[in-house]
Amino acid sequence: MTSETIEKGDIVWIEYDAWTVNPNGTLTLFDTTHDEVAKKEGKFDEKKVYIEVPVVIGRGRLFEGLEAALVGAKVGETIEVLIPPEKGAGVRDPRLVELRTEREFLRQEISPEVGMEVSISGKHGVVTAVSAGRVRVDFNNPLAGKTLKYVVQATRKAKTPDERVRAIIDMDYGLADQFKIDLKGGSAEIHLPDVCKTDEKWFVSKFRVVADLRELSDLKTIRFVEEYEKKEAKAEPKAEPTRTEATGEAGKDESGAVADAPKKPRKRATATKAKPAAKTRTEEELPASEKAPEEL
Repeated sequence: MTSETIEKGDIVWIEYDAWTVNPNGTLTLFDTTHDEVAKKEGKFDEKKVYIEVPVVIGRGRLFEGLEAALVGAKVGETIEVLIPPEKGAGVRDPRLVELRTEREFLRQEISPEVGMEVSISGKHGVVTAVSAGRVRVDFNNPLAGKTLKYVVQATRKAKTPDERVRAIIDMDYGLADQFKIDLKGGSAEIHLPDVCKTDEKWFVSKFRVVADLRELSDLKTIRFVEEYEKKEAKAEPKAEPTRTEATGEAGKDESGAVADAPKKPRKRATATKAKPAAKTRTEEELPASEKAPEEL
């Protein structure tokens, strides 16, 4: 039976509320898995899904102080932990605050404003000042230099190989419940949902998923399967048969001669006469043998 105590190497799902501690002792929410908390603090984001998230313990992917608090804790236990900067996002580095010309932003069709998040030369930062054609950008982690407070609970642990694979997919991409996974003898065959076929995020996340499956599972072979089904063409509705088609007889004109069959079936039969051809002989020119009995 799997232990309910969290150990290094475990993958667990956690719920949490995360705050920064201000100099005056007040708290400012910066992240949460609870929508009611986000709404209460005025930080609700309609684009975000507020649910428990999977994390791996003991691999340096969490803040050091948070990871240390989770190791040895019980599943279902609520923990409150204060994390100093050196065990959180680190101390602020003045060298990561840079001055850039406003022209650099305008060339990218960006009008810099204080508080705007920007990406320059592969680095992510926040604009802190705009003045006289110069833009000051802080490339420090926004949480650097701040004391953090977490209220966290591990809700469950990945206990089976299938749960670990799904947790890894969820960590690195999401939508794990839409993947069909077949594990057999150290191999994984993972059938991709339709959304992955055109999602640029998946093209990038796939390499991370593979790396984590190799590191965090005992799998020797990982195979991704994309399936495309040919859709059957819909049968065209049949046109309503003409009177002659219904009876199986060729159409006749009033003289009894067989008329040419039409190229396309009519939707319904009509009682109108066909117009005579331009070079047809008149009735006076017809020999008696070709006239109708009533005309003799």
